[in-house]
Amino acid sequence: MSDLGSKFRALHQPGNPFILANAWDIGSAKMLAGLGAQALGTSSAAHAFTLGRPDMGNVTRDEALTHAQDMIAAVQIPIQGDFENGFGDDPETCAETVRLSAEIGLAGICIEDTMLPSDTPYDIDLAVERIRAAAAAARALPHDFVLTARADGLMLNTYDIDEAIQRLQAFEQAGADCLYAPVPKSMADLARICRETTKPVNALIAGYTDQDLDQFAKIGVARVSLGSALARATHRVITDSMTDMIENGGFTGLGRTISGDKVDAFMTNK
Repeated sequence: MSDLGSKFRALHQPGNPFILANAWDIGSAKMLAGLGAQALGTSSAAHAFTLGRPDMGNVTRDEALTHAQDMIAAVQIPIQGDFENGFGDDPETCAETVRLSAEIGLAGICIEDTMLPSDTPYDIDLAVERIRAAAAAARALPHDFVLTARADGLMLNTYDIDEAIQRLQAFEQAGADCLYAPVPKSMADLARICRETTKPVNALIAGYTDQDLDQFAKIGVARVSLGSALARATHRVITDSMTDMIENGGFTGLGRTISGDKVDAFMTNK
């Protein structure tokens, strides 16, 4: 367990980003690991979709931990839990989420600054206290654990880039190991985040699929996460293929599939 936490931390190198591949079930975790992912993340959105629920605040902590534990048992690479707002408003709840996450073998988690299920951000003082409590819990563990602090206001349009950076800087001072503001409006804003903080920065690929890893490296990003993008890509295939079948009686959307033997090979390896 401690080795995975240390391995996960070592991957975070500003200017040399790795891909945090977000899985949504045991099978996708095995496939992503088998295809060469160095680390995995859960995805709160994609997990909710597997349960037939919408994104944002619709999965309980127990469900998220059980889901993560299943993935941990399936692969041998570090896994980060995408644990929304830490499953509660108060700082101690965030600290307890860190402790429970470490107990099941997660290498780290990320905690957002949004009062779910609304899109209202926590007051900055409370947001910082939540990260401070989570960081203290992480540092008290007997093994390494990477805490990522998220400033989600840019993605939710509840505050601007200046406040996002102010929050990330405060999260850094509170003890966060990695900083994350999903979906800045431009690569220039993302570069500014990297420039005006000192901890490793995560970039969400959503909105930047026309960029490559080298471009993220040039501006100092340490990690590129996929979020729910792969899950949504499968949903696109389902939607397009089924629409063609129902409306046109066509099956061309099913022409590009992977062989059962290849999938079976991923499922039988750990």
